[in-house]
Amino acid sequence: MDLKLTGKVAVVLAASKGLGKAVAMALSQEGANVIIGSRDEEELKKTAAEITAATGNQVTAITVDVSDANQLSSFITKAAQVFGGIDILLNNAGGPPFDRFENFEDEQWQKAFELNLLSFARTSKQVLPYMQKAGSGRIINIISGSVKAVLENSVLSTAMRMGVVGMAKLMADEYGPYNITVNNVAPGLILTERIKHTLPTDVNPEKAMEEKAQKIPLRRIGKPEELAALVAFLASDQASYISGTTIQVDGGANRAIM
Repeated sequence: MDLKLTGKVAVVLAASKGLGKAVAMALSQEGANVIIGSRDEEELKKTAAEITAATGNQVTAITVDVSDANQLSSFITKAAQVFGGIDILLNNAGGPPFDRFENFEDEQWQKAFELNLLSFARTSKQVLPYMQKAGSGRIINIISGSVKAVLENSVLSTAMRMGVVGMAKLMADEYGPYNITVNNVAPGLILTERIKHTLPTDVNPEKAMEEKAQKIPLRRIGKPEELAALVAFLASDQASYISGTTIQVDGGANRAIM
């Protein structure tokens, strides 16, 4: 399927590794002009070069700490100047720590809010003028399967991701008249560095992952590129009637009916 992304300008955050990197690769493979951001300048430039080598399309790397309002504003301005606009935004950020509710203090709640909710709100607000001017746009948020089913010790992540779900629903309503869609992608167990934080500390990591995989209907842990394929579709014209929804990528792990 030709997703018709050639020439579209895509901004992908937390893109130096993991899910963000996989999404940036998928969008570049579809012909989009990709701009990636993360805090690690060296790793970011390495990723940009790797994607360019793999796809033949130039990828622009701009460092940014998404929890810093000034850096984020500067990043979006620079990103928009590269190709004269922004058509696609992939909101993504590293997750907060895992622990029991009683072990978190106000400082950790505040950091989680700034990283996993406020940064998504800030970035989305700043790209809207470019999308409104173009008469269309795609905002896609990477959240967590914990918005659909309880994930042990994920209270910080779950609370903030639920906020993103509500925000996306309202944004889809408000900006639908501009042909701007807003959707969430909720990964289950995907093979990234983050998966290590979901494993028991007293069990061999490989054995723990095998046990977790057996609880998934597909009997395996997902690959980053499988999630990236969904994001690329949601960014396309073919997905123009999908908005305000949260789609899980979890191999069928969540058994909930709704």
